[in-house]
Amino acid sequence: MSAERADVLEPAAEPAKASQTGRDHSSEEPLTGRAPAKLKVAERPLRKRMQRLIDIADTLLRETETLARDKAFTEESNRLRSLNFSDGIDFYSEVERFETGLIRLALDHTGGHQARAAQLLRIKPTTLNSKIKLYGIEY
Repeated sequence: MSAERADVLEPAAEPAKASQTGRDHSSEEPLTGRAPAKLKVAERPLRKRMQRLIDIADTLLRETETLARDKAFTEESNRLRSLNFSDGIDFYSEVERFETGLIRLALDHTGGHQARAAQLLRIKPTTLNSKIKLYGIEY
């Protein structure tokens, strides 16, 4: 037990030395001889970072889809401008090609869901289904 008391008395002896200088440094003792404590910035939870990455990926995907649709529209417009009217145009084949392109685009946009594609095209689902069968559209 005397060894334990010696350990207890040694730290108590140091404040006594400090009081010999005439100033009481008891409140400063824990900070003496140490570097100033650095503040740590709390990291954001991993879930918020992951959600942000998911949101960015979703935005990029939507932008890519928009660019693909714009590119398809531009190519189609250029093709229509290049039609040779002097040779004549097969109206029904052009309408079929145009409808087929629109139906495929709508089905791609809705993930193959015919009812939503029909709603997007503002036609009845039965009409869309009959055109898919008529033109042999596979999706």
